[in-house]
Amino acid sequence: MVAVYVSTFVLIVTMVFIGYKEPQSSSAVSNVVETNLSDKTNQTSVDDVVATNIAASVAQAANLPIANSVTNLAISAQTKSEFNQDDIETSTKPQLIQSDSDNRSITSHTVVVGDTVDTLAKKYGISKQTIKWENDLTTDALSVGSVLRILPIDGVIYSVKAGDTVDSIASRYKVDKTRIILYNDLDVSGLKPYTSIILPDATLPGEEQPGYVAPVMTTTTTTTISYYAGSGTGFGGKTWNIGYGARSCPSYGYGQCTCYAYARRVQLGLPVGTLWGDAGSWAQSARYAGLVVDGNPSVGAIIQDWGHVAIVESILPNGDLSISEMNAYVSGGGWNIVSGRIVSAGNVGQYLFIH
Repeated sequence: MVAVYVSTFVLIVTMVFIGYKEPQSSSAVSNVVETNLSDKTNQTSVDDVVATNIAASVAQAANLPIANSVTNLAISAQTKSEFNQDDIETSTKPQLIQSDSDNRSITSHTVVVGDTVDTLAKKYGISKQTIKWENDLTTDALSVGSVLRILPIDGVIYSVKAGDTVDSIASRYKVDKTRIILYNDLDVSGLKPYTSIILPDATLPGEEQPGYVAPVMTTTTTTTISYYAGSGTGFGGKTWNIGYGARSCPSYGYGQCTCYAYARRVQLGLPVGTLWGDAGSWAQSARYAGLVVDGNPSVGAIIQDWGHVAIVESILPNGDLSISEMNAYVSGGGWNIVSGRIVSAGNVGQYLFIH
């Protein structure tokens, strides 16, 4: 029986010795190719596991006093092996986030006979809208010999101003701020004023789009408007006259607020329905059409109360809204008359906005 114990003990010592590797100096390790070192480290770990598991089994079968110690050694070797394997797998996983484009250069294209916005969009793999926005084109017509700037990706170029933040830019142009950071390497360089960056898949605000025409304010007053049931006066605020008449507005009554709101949205290049019904139903109809409807104003948005619609022309620094409208029975307004109005910031939360 003593011979069995001695033989078993010798076997355990031999197996543990096989799995043991003498520590190497850091200078020696640094000369080994990293990938080979990872493979060898993993293989050594497997040898440790095999040796210690066999030793633990033999020790437990023979009921040796060192059985518990050898078992713990086997567990440690197994844990170390799993950790090494996880580390190797993690180091070889592909990048989850990659750059939108390998080529981020802006291309100059000289228009030749036969070029159209459509053919150039197809050639460069970007949208017609991106080409038109970047080159301030209000139509698809191109002049032979003119030079166009072609972006490497759909979106817009933005000139960073003092005080800008990634969040403020992302909010204004409706872009995921992570894409702005990654595409322009802002995680390395940071956002710097007076530099230009590309905003991938950005939406250009109405007042920045080619061909935008701001309402002309001809006269102003300081009259505060009271509310008259059944008329377009529910927004309150100071008003002024802009002009007369509306553009073509199919399906809406000539001279009505809906006629003007429809025509103004078309002029701004923003979506609007031709069959949204009376003013009070526009928000619901817009939702059915897939447009965003909420309580947050934006330039170009339709502002709606229970029975009147108008267009947000600008948001003033104090939060007041400057709007344009038609058929508002206020000073400077009326049927088939375009008028302007200042809506107090304190009243903005009462209305819906169609974007």
